[in-house]
Formats: sequence, C-alpha cells, structure tokens
Amino acid sequence: MFVEEGNKYLIGNYARYPVSFEKGEGVYLYDEKGKKYIDMLAGIAVNTLGYNYPALTEAICDQAKKILHVSNLFYIKPQIEVAKILVENSCGDKVFFCNSGAEANEAAIKLARRYFYDKKENRFTIITFEGGFHGRTLATVKATAQPKYQEGFEPLPEGFKYANLNDIESVKSALDENTAAVMIELIQGEGGVIPAEKEFVKELYTLCKEKGILFIVDEVQTGIGRTGKLFAYEHFGIEPDIITLAKGLGGGVPIGAVIAKEEIAKSFIPGTHGSTFGGNYLATAAAKVVLQEVLKEGFLEEVEKKGEYLKKKLKEIGLNPRGKGLMIGCPLPEEKKASDIASKALEEGLVIGTAGGNTLRFVPPLIITEKEIDEAIDILKKVID
Repeated sequence: MFVEEGNKYLIGNYARYPVSFEKGEGVYLYDEKGKKYIDMLAGIAVNTLGYNYPALTEAICDQAKKILHVSNLFYIKPQIEVAKILVENSCGDKVFFCNSGAEANEAAIKLARRYFYDKKENRFTIITFEGGFHGRTLATVKATAQPKYQEGFEPLPEGFKYANLNDIESVKSALDENTAAVMIELIQGEGGVIPAEKEFVKELYTLCKEKGILFIVDEVQTGIGRTGKLFAYEHFGIEPDIITLAKGLGGGVPIGAVIAKEEIAKSFIPGTHGSTFGGNYLATAAAKVVLQEVLKEGFLEEVEKKGEYLKKKLKEIGLNPRGKGLMIGCPLPEEKKASDIASKALEEGLVIGTAGGNTLRFVPPLIITEKEIDEAIDILKKVID
C-alpha cells in the first residue's frame, strides 16, 4: 500500500527501495511487518548514535516540551552551547548554523567571496575537485564537478573551476588572479569513498597559504567522528579557514554548520546571510548531545578501532576496502553491480549504501559493535557468494 501511495503522491526524484521502516533500536531498523535489519548506512552517515539513543531521545523530547523555534532574531542557548563545543574542539573561531550540508557549503562559498569583497580584492573563483559532491543547490551543483548532477539545470552560476584530486599540478593550472578558495572533501563520499592523499593535501594547503587562497574543507560527511577524529582534517595536520558540517551533527535532526576563522567570519555582518530555521532549539539540543557523546573519553578511539576491524572483515570476504574510521567504500568489478548487491542485501536484512564508481558504501552508526559488524558481514558474504 505505502509503495503505491508513495508513487501516487510523492515527486519521483528518489530511486526508493520498497521498504518502510517503523522504528529503530541501536543499529537495527524494523519495517512495518516487524522484519529486522542491521543498518550499515545510518541514513547516509547521519544517525551518529543509531536509533533511540537514550540521551538523544530524552533531549529531543525535553526540548519539544519547552520550545522548538523562535528565529535568529534572538539568542538561542543550546545554539551558543553547540557553537562553543565546536570552537573549543576545532581550529575555528565562529560558527554559523543552517539546516543541511548544501546550505553549509553555499554559505561557505558566499563567505569566501564576501571576505575578498570586503578586502577590495577581485577574487571570487572556487576550485573544487573532479568526483566531489557539495550539494544540490545551483551553486553547490556547480561546485560538484560531476556532469550527471548538472545536466538539465543550466545555466549554472559562474565562478568555479575544477582540478583532479591528488594532482597538485592540475590545481596550479586552475589558479589565477581571481581564485578565492579551494573547497575539498578529504574523503570523497558520493564519488566512491576516495581518500585524498596526505602529501597532496599538505602541498595543497601550503600552496593556498602562499597565494592567500582560503582553504575550505567540506566535512559534511566526514565530520563529527565519522573518520575516527572529530574532524577529518585532523588526520592531515592542517588548519582549514572554513569547515562545513551537517549529516552526523544532529544525529538525525536536520542541521548544518559553518566554522570559520575570526578574520573571515567578520565578513558576515547583519543582513549578509541568514537562515530562518538554522540552529533552532530542537536541532541544537540534539547536536549538543551528539557532540557530548562523541567527545567522551575513548569514543573516537573506538571508532578508529572498529573501522579497522570492519576493513579486516571486508577483506576476508574478498573485498578491497578504502577510507578511514567508519567511512568505508569497497569498489567492485564491472561484473558485480553495487546496486544489485545493495538490493539483495536489503532482502536479507542488511542496509548498505552505494556510491560512485560502482562502490559499496559502509557508514554505520558510530555506536556499532564488533559483534554487530560480524553479523552484517555474514549477511553480506551470503549475498556476494
């Protein structure tokens, strides 16, 4: 029934699986018939603490009883508390809140341009990377160097150039006097879970510093513990000028954020940018709990450990994993279709994702245990065999 009604009333822009979930508990989901699934997708790297996590559920319910929203015309206590946690645990100084990763990246693009406008420098071009993904707004679609996301939406905004990941010469070729910023995913999620090489990132960072170019790291998918560090940039020994966040920050409640260095953040004065819902009481009450849990002693070390365990188990069944922490992709040979395996896995009670380059994607809740990883691998092995 729900499939027919969904097809009747919903715009068909998603290739949905014919399943509707009724509830979740820990790393498990249950459909309307009571069938149990182990979730290795976490709403595409969103459900950091899994489902019905007591502290998160309690905070959301308590906040809903008090106040959900007033607007950013007023100070919002949990928003300030979340901003403080983010600043104290990052290289940034100020935070702007919005509702999604696309909005965070859109804000970062605007902030970079406004910064140079205020400096009276004609810099506006943003360099991004082939295979990257930065969102679905017109500007972030243009920032996404993948034609399949751009087709049919022309004309797209100007001011973007593309380079090749892990190829510093391609970046140098794209530079000119109008270059304002470089925007990079340190692990390309939608592109196939492809990590940037450490030496390349360091060269790129040094180049940006030498040229006065802003360094923007899109941590929409890699942030909030996903890679075993609170932020992926911590693996590379760099300090971005601007960081964008979303997905895992709210544990399932929509939220996005931009963290910026003080000097750059000053360019967003009243009236330059905003968001009606951004950082409202409900979203930031949830984000506060997520951050508090992820920053507990040993939590991030456990994510790294479980990520290595998952890689080991994937290798044991003949796959070739790549990535960091609990953000792992396994490219498949042409004769095996990632979409087919994901569909068959779902039938067997395992939720996994796919990404570019015919890749299986594993981004489970960060609370997953080794025993639950074993359970997922057993199902996957059966499907692949």
